[in-house]
Amino acid sequence: MVNRNRDIQLKFRVTAEEKSFIDLKMTEANITNREAYLRKMAIDGAIITSNFEETKKLIYELHKIGTNINQIARVANSNAEISKEEILELKEMVKEIWQLQRSGLLEKHSI
Repeated sequence: MVNRNRDIQLKFRVTAEEKSFIDLKMTEANITNREAYLRKMAIDGAIITSNFEETKKLIYELHKIGTNINQIARVANSNAEISKEEILELKEMVKEIWQLQRSGLLEKHSI
C-alpha cells in the first residue's frame, strides 16, 4: 500500500435518502470527492441549535402591543382622546421589545 498521511479509515452507514442528500450538498458545494467533502464537514461543519425562548418573549410582547394598539384605535375612532399614559405605556412596551431583541442578538453573536 502507498505511504499515506491519513492511515485511519472511518466508516458509517446512511440510507439511500441520506446519500442522495449528501450528493446534493456536494453538488451545491461544487465538490466531487466524497471523502474530501465528508472530512471537511466532519472537521469544519457546524451543527446549529436554536433556542426559541427569546423569540417567544418577543412574540408575547408584540401581542400585548397589538392588543393595546387596537384598544387605542377604538378610542381614537370613537372621537375620544388618547391619554398620555396610554402612549407612554406603548413606548415602554416597544422599549422592552428592543431590549429583548438586542439581548437575543448579543447572546447569539458573543460566541
